[in-house]
Amino acid sequence: MTLEMVWLVAWSTLVGLDLVSVAQVMIARPIVAGTVAGLIVGDPLAGGLVGAALELFALEVLPVGGARIPDYGQGAVAAAVTAAGAPRALGLGLAILVGLAVAYLAEVGIQSVRRANTRDVRRHQDELDRGDGRTIAALHCRGLVRDAVRAAVVAVAGLAIAGAASRWPPVSVGGAVLLTVVLVGAGAGVGATGAVQLTGRGLKLGWVVLGLVGGVAVVVLR
Repeated sequence: MTLEMVWLVAWSTLVGLDLVSVAQVMIARPIVAGTVAGLIVGDPLAGGLVGAALELFALEVLPVGGARIPDYGQGAVAAAVTAAGAPRALGLGLAILVGLAVAYLAEVGIQSVRRANTRDVRRHQDELDRGDGRTIAALHCRGLVRDAVRAAVVAVAGLAIAGAASRWPPVSVGGAVLLTVVLVGAGAGVGATGAVQLTGRGLKLGWVVLGLVGGVAVVVLR
C-alpha cells in the first residue's frame, strides 16, 4: 500500500467517525471530505466538484435519532479518487455514482453497528440499571471501536471501488456526459427538496429561493 493510499484510508476513516461517533467538526460534510481527498491525490478541484455534487444529496439528510443516514462523506472520498485526473464532463458522473454507492454501503454498516451496540446494551442491562460507571464507559469504548472498524472497512472498500471504476470508465463519451447530467440534476432536485423541508415556509424559504436565483444568475452571467 502506497503512502497516498494510507493517507486516504486514514482520512476516510476519520470522516466516517466524524459523522456520529467522534468530534463532529463537519469534516464529514461531502464538500470538505471530497476536497481534502482531492488534495491528497493531487486534484483538489475534482474533489471539490464531486463533494459539492454529493453535498446536494446530503442536504436531505437529518441525522437525528434512529434515522437511516448514508455516509456521503466517505462516499465523497471515493468519488474524489475516481474523478482525479479525469476530464470533468466525462469523469464527474461516474465519480458521483461511485460516491452514492459507497455512501449507501456505509449506511448498511452503520445499521450493523447500531444493532451490535443495542445487543451489547441489553447484555449489560442490570449493570446499567445500577448506574455502574465502568460498564457505561466500557460500552462507549466498544461502540467507538465498532464504528472505527466500520469506517475503516468502508474506506478500504470505497477506494477499491474507486480504483475499479477508474479502470473501467463508460465506453462512450455520450453516455458519460448523460450520466453526469442525470446525476447532477438528481442532486439538484434532492438538494432543493431538502432545503425546502429544512427551512419550511415564510421568510426562510424566501431566502432559499433568493439564493438559488442569485446562484443561477451568477452562473448564467459569467
